[in-house]
Amino acid sequence: MTEGFSRSQPWMIVADKVMANTYKRLPVVFTRGQGCTLWDADGKSYLDFLAGIAVCNLGHAHPGVAAALSRQAETLVHVSNLFYTVPQTELAAWLVDHSFANRVFFCNSGAEANEAAIKLARKYFKDRGEPDRYRIISMIQSFHGRTFGTLSATGQDKIKQGFSPILEGFDFVPFNDIEAIHKLISSNTCAILMETIQGEGGIRAADTEYLHQVRQLCNETGTLLIFDEIQTGIGRTGKLFAHEHFGVEPDIMTLAKALANGLPIGAMLARESVAEAFVPGSHATTFGGTPLVTAAALCTLKTLESENIIEHCLEVGEYFKDRLKALQVRHPVVKEVRGTGLLLGMELSTDGLPLVQACLNRGFVINCVQGNILRFVPPLIIQKSEIDQLIDCLDQVLE
Repeated sequence: MTEGFSRSQPWMIVADKVMANTYKRLPVVFTRGQGCTLWDADGKSYLDFLAGIAVCNLGHAHPGVAAALSRQAETLVHVSNLFYTVPQTELAAWLVDHSFANRVFFCNSGAEANEAAIKLARKYFKDRGEPDRYRIISMIQSFHGRTFGTLSATGQDKIKQGFSPILEGFDFVPFNDIEAIHKLISSNTCAILMETIQGEGGIRAADTEYLHQVRQLCNETGTLLIFDEIQTGIGRTGKLFAHEHFGVEPDIMTLAKALANGLPIGAMLARESVAEAFVPGSHATTFGGTPLVTAAALCTLKTLESENIIEHCLEVGEYFKDRLKALQVRHPVVKEVRGTGLLLGMELSTDGLPLVQACLNRGFVINCVQGNILRFVPPLIIQKSEIDQLIDCLDQVLE
């Protein structure tokens, strides 16, 4: 290779000319991945502690998922939801068998799953003869998507800028504040929508007592409880679904991100009594739950189960958190370490973006949310030796 020449640079120049300017991309072009390692166009390797933003739970280029995709691509890719298909049915049955839910609706993304949940909650009360029950209580600092419906349900003003007027019908309360919900809930409230652990909001977990109080309040008022498990689900926290840590079940749950280990899929799960509000024609999608993506998702879930990867996640997550807390002792700039499993955050008293770049320069992919919180969401197959390498890097850059 010619000294000073980067094969990445031409691709970045072209991308900046032809792609919508909706991302502030870091200066690297990834061309290959294997397990927890990524390689760029110049052949440099990186340990991945972002996993496509909590998506590639089995790591990159997982052989089982690749084989499932290959088999399905040679058999049947798409026929639409006007017909039955085997992989979709098998995946829905697996999710029902492993959750509180009785019915599954497949779509293409987390935002679409949350859209379906919002529509289902409203239609549920319309069908019951309560058309005025349409308002949804959401949490400040929540994140539920970028469509107009999910944007309107998100409790972060910064992502709403430039898109007003947003949709009406959403109310917001501070996270972990049951009194605020008591004051706001009314005969017009149809649902409470929340993440059990706020990911984009800074890796902030709900208090167990608070979640039980929310569930009790929903029971008393007949309000539906919706858990957004798009980032926390599929083993990320050391349980298949994060709400299992709290002993509280929702009426509706949304999934996406890691469900198919990188293939675009979303899912909305609901109890039978609620799901029956959706009838033919009330909601639909062209590409939701194709044979291709559901085959990948089924392989992903079965692998997590058969290889005890979720248990591994819980073990190495505790190790990772302890090592991050040791850094907190050494470096006053670290204010707090929090999270569960392999959904971890390190809050800093300074801007976190320079540290993201410094780690990238040293061959580590991490992420920053809320400006000063480093987010660590590696593949669930990450090993302690790989965590040690990142800790050594962070120890250096925090100086």
